[in-house]
Amino acid sequence: MTSPIVVVTGANGLVGSHVVAALAERGATVRAVVRRPGAAPDLPGVEEHVGDFGDPDFAASVVAGADVVVTTVYPMGDDDRDSQRRVALDGTLVLATAAVGAGVPLLVHVSTAAVYDRSPAAGDVSEDSALVGDDAGDYAVIKRDVDAALDRLGGVTRVLVRPPAILGTGGTSVWNAVVPAAIRDGESARHAQPDKTFAWVHATDLAALVADVVTGAIPASTDGSSGPVVGGCTPVNVAGEPATQRDYVGSVTRALGVDPVWDDGDAWTGQILADRARGWGWVPKVSLADALAELEDGLHG
Repeated sequence: MTSPIVVVTGANGLVGSHVVAALAERGATVRAVVRRPGAAPDLPGVEEHVGDFGDPDFAASVVAGADVVVTTVYPMGDDDRDSQRRVALDGTLVLATAAVGAGVPLLVHVSTAAVYDRSPAAGDVSEDSALVGDDAGDYAVIKRDVDAALDRLGGVTRVLVRPPAILGTGGTSVWNAVVPAAIRDGESARHAQPDKTFAWVHATDLAALVADVVTGAIPASTDGSSGPVVGGCTPVNVAGEPATQRDYVGSVTRALGVDPVWDDGDAWTGQILADRARGWGWVPKVSLADALAELEDGLHG
């Protein structure tokens, strides 16, 4: 499959826009799902579809005849847990169910490494590691529940892509814009445990893995170590080189001209293991130094 028809939700978000760009570079036809007219990336092969993917009628129409569905949406700015679940869980399942009904063979869901237990004693984290409990925050628990619901879904090959913090420029970027704004505006956001792991991946490297799965550059397999399992649900971690909060918070505070506040205490110092993704042939291209330089340049600007 080299020129598929691909539905991408959240096509104007940080992850979605990078995925759309990577797919356009590979010659795919992209049905970019957005909520506002004119919000989709203006790229060759990209068709804007305006609507709510949680609406069964809209979902059925947008997936009809598609080869792949890619879901990237989570309402990060919504503090209401019920609203988060309605969009991220219920809406995603409406779209996924429509995809099954339409005979779409592949569903790629951008999840998060936040679904894993990363308490101080957790150690390194692989796809088989323990997940968070119900006492974790809304984001981690809802994302965990979406993954579980997709795991139970039959009739389609499913891939759960699990990135940690996603670096990359953009107004909606949590780690390049939202968190730095909080650090700029208040001392309380400048606190961090310096040796705590800052697991990260750049948005372009994340999008490259998604696009390679979508276009068949990473083909489906009967063995999860070499590719997504045909007819199954395969989680895959994507993470860049090791980093700490000293690296990230230090870069942000340096760029903003404020002082970090380094706290003592136990912290998770393990790594998000991306051995499975590397076994699929994925190699991240953006180094930590380049990602942090981009971050600082954006904050200076």
